[in-house]
Amino acid sequence: MKKQFTTLISSLSGALILFSGVLPQLDNKAQAYPIYAQQAYANPREANGRIACANCHLAQKPVMIESPGSVLPDKVFEAVVKIPYDVNKKQVLGNGEKGPLNVGAVVILPEGFKLAPPSRISSEVKAKNKGVYISPYSSKAENILVVGPILGDKNREITFPVLAPDPATSNVKFLKYPIYVGANRGRGQINPNGEKTNNNVILSSVAGQVTAVNENSNGSYDISIKGGDGSITDQKVPKGLTVNVKPGQFVNKEALLTNDPNVGGFGQSETEIVLQNSGRIVGYLLFCLAILLCQIFLVIKKKQFEKVQAVEMNF
Repeated sequence: MKKQFTTLISSLSGALILFSGVLPQLDNKAQAYPIYAQQAYANPREANGRIACANCHLAQKPVMIESPGSVLPDKVFEAVVKIPYDVNKKQVLGNGEKGPLNVGAVVILPEGFKLAPPSRISSEVKAKNKGVYISPYSSKAENILVVGPILGDKNREITFPVLAPDPATSNVKFLKYPIYVGANRGRGQINPNGEKTNNNVILSSVAGQVTAVNENSNGSYDISIKGGDGSITDQKVPKGLTVNVKPGQFVNKEALLTNDPNVGGFGQSETEIVLQNSGRIVGYLLFCLAILLCQIFLVIKKKQFEKVQAVEMNF
């Protein structure tokens, strides 16, 4: 029972990351989809290489990953995901209020690699990850690690402690493997059900003249546009957005009626790591040592030959 409960908690936590944009804060201010990601995607990396987070977080932002170029079997290494953004920017939350950006990340490791157990994680890494819960994507995908949503102002760098597999006890080979990472900052623009969030710019649905811009008591706006045929079209602007048009102004179809509230976005990157055989390293060092000794002996032999030549010339 304890094992099943742990697996359930891990699964639910892992699913949160792909839609951290739908969760503006860890509260009930907006509808969330905490288990949709796992239900829809057994693997968050699609066949075309795109990570599923990009389906909801439409803006493109940079992300970086730092990891060692090679690692020995059964060793713990750090994969550091960097999510840069301006901490002074605020995002529109699900209730229309302004708040700090949240971040999340997913790291897709090669088969056999997994999250290091707590007993193998150094105290330094534990201190870095204080308050950050990293979990496997699912019980069947331990090589995929997820974190978030967490507040981004203190977590623009997330350290993933990873345990390398041992080929002696698994089917993993000593090869070069790719590591994929995706990270988002801020809320998404599309909900998993296809509906738009309030983190989108509002476009005019018709061409015509703005006849009225009325602010409601809850902070939202109603914009009336008179079309060329004389019909009136009303458009609602949710709370948190800034209206850019005024009564009497003419607008084209799909013209911007508000500012773009999105200050976040999603990015993905990749790197490579070599699962190194210690025997190969020893063999390489012995090879280098043999070459070095050969060079030394050649120099010594050359000096001896030069001495012999010098003695023969004196005679």
